[in-house]
Amino acid sequence: MYFEIYSPFIHFQATKIPNGTTTEMETFLPRDESAINGNVTTYKVTKDNDLEAASVDYDPFKARVLDHPVTNCDTLTHLLKASLGTGILSMPAAFKASGLVLGIFATIAVSVICTHCAYILVASAHELYKKAGKSSMSFAEVAEQACRRGPKWAKKFGWIARQTVLWGIFITYFATCSCYTVIIARNILYVTDQYYGENSFNVRYVVALLLVPLVLLAFVPNLKYLAPVSMVANVCMALGLGITFYYLVKDVPPPSERPAVANDLSTLPICISVVIFAIEAIGVVMPLENNMSTPRSFVGLCGVLNQGMSFVTLVYIVLGFFGYLRYGEATDESITYNLPKGEIAAQAVNILVAIAVFCTYGLQFYVCLDIAWSQIKDKFVKRETLANYVMRSVLVSLSVLIAVAVPTIVPFVGLIGAFCFSILGLMCPVFIEILTFWGKGYGFCYWKIIKNVIIVFTGFLALIFGSKSAIQDIVKLFTD
Repeated sequence: MYFEIYSPFIHFQATKIPNGTTTEMETFLPRDESAINGNVTTYKVTKDNDLEAASVDYDPFKARVLDHPVTNCDTLTHLLKASLGTGILSMPAAFKASGLVLGIFATIAVSVICTHCAYILVASAHELYKKAGKSSMSFAEVAEQACRRGPKWAKKFGWIARQTVLWGIFITYFATCSCYTVIIARNILYVTDQYYGENSFNVRYVVALLLVPLVLLAFVPNLKYLAPVSMVANVCMALGLGITFYYLVKDVPPPSERPAVANDLSTLPICISVVIFAIEAIGVVMPLENNMSTPRSFVGLCGVLNQGMSFVTLVYIVLGFFGYLRYGEATDESITYNLPKGEIAAQAVNILVAIAVFCTYGLQFYVCLDIAWSQIKDKFVKRETLANYVMRSVLVSLSVLIAVAVPTIVPFVGLIGAFCFSILGLMCPVFIEILTFWGKGYGFCYWKIIKNVIIVFTGFLALIFGSKSAIQDIVKLFTD
């Protein structure tokens, strides 16, 4: 090997290994593809950057080429649908665990933390795009690159970080898809039981009947064409929440009848856990950013992320506040269970929620599809489209079969969610940020360290108390 110094770049050459094995140099250095000559590859590195940095001229967003780019409006629609899930119906129970006033501040605090974690994940990804010479990366790839391009001690953990994030997200969202089929079926049965009698239909049969519609939904090719489906979900959820809100403000008592702060503050972590699992959507953040036509618009003070999460937080606070104010200590785990069963409007809420969850299935499923397809697509180059749709059918069928086998899957998903969302949604982005910006300082009075300690502590609270609550539900399920 020899060096040839030029300004403003440093050029040097290295001979490729004959068998085609990728060398460490090829892994970490950006190539100057125009200078490849036979078995000799020229690497180009700026003099101001280290050897792992990409060319100073590389713009990952200009280099990004998308077959179906998603607009900011469509991205916002997907983000709202991912965050405004069925968890919002549990917000009154969160306020019940914290108190009327404390619940507002707790929801805002948790929302700020979750939004910040999504923000630093994307900000770290944008930094790593330049270092790695890539125009897009998944959550798992961001975790791997943060280790590989961080301090020396972290490089060996790259593969572990990638696999942990990859399969953690897959398990969480695949279990969520199974859970959604049960939720859809139970909302349908909530209405049919009023007309055909209690237990007139077996929940397993209803879940099985959902297989064909869900397979057809899974055949929507990409996020661009999934946007109208998400819009339908948003409209249905908005109508359902609107009707629910009507019941909440009807004969509402004065706020003085409810405690501003819960009498027993030991239930506050339950409130935090409920809000985290209701608002968290870390698994869809990178897929949404990767498909944007203007990815820089995702972050920023008035970016898509902040716009969407600000609206979501407001809706969560309003429903939680008035739900607890209306029903007090009688507030159920889902506010729809407090609505009068015999009234048409209340039944309409359950139908609308069922439709919204059905449409949301497509977005949750896309996360699983993205992970699974990335693992096998290189093996089906000749029949890529056929293999892709066969895999979609298989994954949907498995999720439905699990729901048929265990129609009480919700507590198990709660346990998986408590474990995965607290680690993936809160702790992983913090560690990724630390590794990505290692050596660049931690701000005035080490405020970044203090901030990250608070986030990790919140994650541990969610992990411990969320898991405890889920385990109690599972024990109750098999002992009653």
